[in-house]
Order: sequence, then C-alpha cells, then structure tokens
Amino acid sequence: MTSKSEGAALHLKGRILVGPDDVRDEMWVVGGRVTHERPRFTGEFTTVEGWVLPGLVDAHCHVGLDAHGPVDAATAEKQALTDRDGGALLLRDAGSPSDTRWIDDRADLPRIIRAGRHIARTRRYIRNYAHEIEPADLVAYVAQEARRGDGWVKLVGDWIDRSTGDLESCWPPGEVAAAIAEAHRLGARVTAHCFAEDTLAPLVEAGIDCIEHATGLTEETIPLFAERGVAIVPTLVNIATFPDLAAGGEKKFPRWADHMRRLHARRYDTVRAAYDAGVPVFAGTDAGGSLAHGLVAQEVAELRRAGLPAVAALSATTWGARDWLGRPGLTEGAPADLVVYPEDPRADVRVLAAPRRVVLRGQVIG
Repeated sequence: MTSKSEGAALHLKGRILVGPDDVRDEMWVVGGRVTHERPRFTGEFTTVEGWVLPGLVDAHCHVGLDAHGPVDAATAEKQALTDRDGGALLLRDAGSPSDTRWIDDRADLPRIIRAGRHIARTRRYIRNYAHEIEPADLVAYVAQEARRGDGWVKLVGDWIDRSTGDLESCWPPGEVAAAIAEAHRLGARVTAHCFAEDTLAPLVEAGIDCIEHATGLTEETIPLFAERGVAIVPTLVNIATFPDLAAGGEKKFPRWADHMRRLHARRYDTVRAAYDAGVPVFAGTDAGGSLAHGLVAQEVAELRRAGLPAVAALSATTWGARDWLGRPGLTEGAPADLVVYPEDPRADVRVLAAPRRVVLRGQVIG
C-alpha cells in the first residue's frame, strides 16, 4: 500500500547520490518527478531524510515465471511487489512466457523492460520456458520476439547436450549472426544465457550485446568482450546453486557435473577479471525460475565479494545500469523512482537489503 497519494510533494534531505561523483544535500519531488531546484509550491512537503539512490535495477529476472513455467497474474504481481519492496524499481525481464503488459498500467509496480520469451534449441532448455526451435527458424523467431519485447531478445546460447553429456553451444555461427543482425535492424539488442567457455567467442563475433551468467569467460575471451563492449550480468546468486545442480545430475551426466563445479569454483575470479579488463558488469538475480524475487541486494553484495569496488557494485544496480538500459536516474524531471537508506551504501553495500523508504513514481511505499 502507499502511504502518500500520487503526486505528493517530497523534500529529500541528507545525501542524494545523483551519480558516483555527484552528491547533493537535498532534492524535491513534485507531481511525481524529480527536481533539484527549490520548487514554487504552496502546499506542504513531506520530508524524507537519509541516503538516496535511484531505484535499484535487477537486470536479469523473470516476472511471470516459476520453476515449472508461466504463472498466473496473482503470482506475477507478488513477484513484482517483492522486487519493489526490496528497492528494485526497474527490472529487465530476461525472458518470460507470460504476458505481463498489464503491469505497465499499475502505478504501484516496478517498470519492466522485457526481452520477450526465451528462444532455445529443441529439447535444450527448461521445459515450458522457451520457444524451442531449430536453427533454420532462428531469424524468424528473433524478429518475432524483437517486436514483442522492449528492445531486447533473449537466446539460450548453450545447454547440456545429452549426446555428449556436457554443456554445448546451441546455434551455428552463421544462423546466430543473421539473427543478431535482424534484431539490430529492428532496433533490439540481443543477450544470451551462457555457462560454457566455447560458446562465447562466436556470439561476440556475431555481434551480441550482452551475455547472461558468463561463467565461461577466460583470459582469451575477456579481452574480446572488453574490445567489443559486450556487457555481462553474472547472476552470482544463481551461480551459487551450481554445486547442488551438479550433485543432482552427477549420476547421469558426470562430465557436466564436474564442469559446473569448476565454473562455480572460479566464479568470483571470473567476474573480477572481467571488471578489471573494462567489461561492463551489471547486477541481476535470475529470480523467477527457481530463485525467489527480491534478491538484488544480495547480488550486489556478491559483486563486492567478487572484488568490485563498492561504488562499481552500486553502479551495477543504479547509475550505470540505468544508463545501459536507457532509463533515467535522479536527473532533473525524471520520474521519482528512488530508494532511501539509513546509512551510506558506499561504505557498506549490505545496507541495500533494508531500505528506509521506497518511492515509486513519486509515491512513498509502505
């Protein structure tokens, strides 16, 4: 529930973190929008004090999806509310079989940037999640999801191949290059789920814009990512599940299980090496499959454990992430989507787990 009506006038005081190097003492919200100039307003302001950040970004989640496939609207609503209450006010939905457009009409729910539905190879992904197709149809399906999404398309780049018992690439280079070119022609960017090492270089050379998970990055492929400006969303809270996944599949697929354990063991080193090389890194949780929503603060803490500096880890879910997704932060006239904390999140990013106030479209939530 909201405690203030839409358009409530707010005076935010304390430390306003407009950017990593732009910290101000106060800011106002009038008519649901941010202003940094004292407004000519004759009504009363509600004062909110603390450390203020733009609404957090979960750059990889799945509203409308659970471990078994699409969910009903009530469940999707609960997922979105959980993200909102944790401070995640902008979500990049990295693939969902559910139609969640109705969320756009709800002023009390986060904004969503959709990638349409996953596109996977036949019988090479989680059942009920994706369009499962063969390479000859890839361009057509990418075009379809580019038109349905909000500027993104999601491919499943690799998955276990039962004939080899290990992770294998899903798409021939020629077909995937043509599909990415078609997405770009339609104004969409392309990302791909990738765990394995050998999948990455062909996708980057084909022009892909982002890689999800990216556990297979190596000293050979990291420079290629940096040179091409290909972003990664490591989803470390999801990678933490690899040992359990490996244990569950070890009897049937021992090569795959061993591979997953090795990827897990070097996960922090992989992310830190990518960051050090200049690869853009953004925070995403992979919530909505087998993981709960509302975990973005945990993901930022994981980025810190991987060795990212505190401001870089914060940027991965605030200023940098919003710029990457083409959405404003705390700039003049921007929609007032922000989170207030009792302490400086730059000193300890774990503060993100307990927001003092969440303000969405100018409304104080809770």
